[in-house]
Amino acid sequence: MASYEIMDRFEIHRNEDFLKKARELTPVLQKKTVIPTVVKGESKGLRKGDRLFLDFGDHYVGYLRIKVSSSGSHQDAPAFIRLRLAEREAELSADPDEYNGWISKGWIQEEWLHIDLLPDDIRLKRRYAFRYLEIEVLDTSQKFSLNVDEVTVEAASAVSVDDIELPDCGDKVLNKIMSVGAYTLQECMQEVFEDGPKRDRRLWLGDLRLQAMADYVSFKNYEMVKRCLYLFGGLPFNDDRISACLFTEPEYASDDTYLMDYALFFVCVLYEYYEATKDMNTVYDLYDIAMHQIENTKNALDERGIVRDLGDAFWCFVDWSEGLNKQASAQAVFIYAVRYGIRLAELMDDDIKLRELRILEARLKAAAIEHLWDDENGLFVSGEERQISYASQVWMILAEVLEKDKAEALMQRTMTLDSKYKMVTPYMYHYYIEALILTGKKDIAISEIKRYWGGMINAGADTFWELYNPDNPEESPYGSCMVNSYCHAWSCTPVYLLQKIL
Repeated sequence: MASYEIMDRFEIHRNEDFLKKARELTPVLQKKTVIPTVVKGESKGLRKGDRLFLDFGDHYVGYLRIKVSSSGSHQDAPAFIRLRLAEREAELSADPDEYNGWISKGWIQEEWLHIDLLPDDIRLKRRYAFRYLEIEVLDTSQKFSLNVDEVTVEAASAVSVDDIELPDCGDKVLNKIMSVGAYTLQECMQEVFEDGPKRDRRLWLGDLRLQAMADYVSFKNYEMVKRCLYLFGGLPFNDDRISACLFTEPEYASDDTYLMDYALFFVCVLYEYYEATKDMNTVYDLYDIAMHQIENTKNALDERGIVRDLGDAFWCFVDWSEGLNKQASAQAVFIYAVRYGIRLAELMDDDIKLRELRILEARLKAAAIEHLWDDENGLFVSGEERQISYASQVWMILAEVLEKDKAEALMQRTMTLDSKYKMVTPYMYHYYIEALILTGKKDIAISEIKRYWGGMINAGADTFWELYNPDNPEESPYGSCMVNSYCHAWSCTPVYLLQKIL
């Protein structure tokens, strides 16, 4: 299952003024030195086949430093060691040689080092995201052994949970979930809002939307949200569409991936940024870019006013659920984004655009009810096979396609839905919780947060994961837990959701 498509005629139109503003907002990272809390195995006199296991007590993003020396006779050969780093201890039990997934093997966190001269002070150039470290001695010689004298990590983030005070939920489990959510966000806040500091280490628009929501009620680092908005606004494709994700090194660049739902979320992020900051200057700068995302999406409509279904192509994300048809969800996300566009047009006193968007919203809603609503089942369907999924119902509720009482009834049916197209990412679960809140089911929303995010904590999570299937906690869309991201941006939102509920 490939997660990307390479675009034809790929071209970026750089707006250097916007990129300059983004560059000026680059944060200075906070750094601290951390030592392991648990060491298993002997750290002195290590020879071929010996292993040393270190637990740093929590998840950290940063740079590893190892001081080593020798004992015995004079070193007469290089010391040869292997390092394996892991966010979860389970990763260390998997064999990298057996990995054959479609995500690059280069993401597996391991190093082989030849140490020619001892003692040595080794500083790894590559940044890692981990809690656990295993040092294996592959060889020394018959004459000397290796000593591991000191291991530290220089941890880095743009923010620190030590600088904020989270509200008391009045429940120990919820307080823990909120705390882990905030810590997850901290670890992903580097020079931009990264999706995962282990993998992919880049700025994705769908993740940005959820990270910004969580940031506004925790760290309040508005400048990072603004920086990310200007990066996306400064790197559109030649047709003004926005890329699904960006790279910031070695220079700012858009990835050649377009996702319809992610591009539309730029409209939402911009308006929500304004709500949090009242910064109209940024709205003035980026308003046209936001409107282009809506205009371009209109080209995806068929003659009925329904988003064309592109099947298995990676054109819209929604969720990692295998086989999920995304047409109905895409229709609903479009309606949802148009509503945010209406709010932006009102801010800008853009009466012409306001009128256009209200007509478009009405057209999209009417088309959804006429062509995607199954009256017999009382559910929305998607694609030619008229697939029924959780995602379709959730997004139609959030798009407010139905009147209030009908939406509440749909939510009730969704909660008891028996569909094989289950929600498998914290990203989709976030929107499920939002739909529960919107339809007045706050108690159920709280119990679902406890079940889902609490389930990750019960499974040993220090930070929340990219993917969690309660029926199969070890599930990976990539072929191995070694390339799963166990600290992932889109999973941080309980820090927002719980405050919204309570």
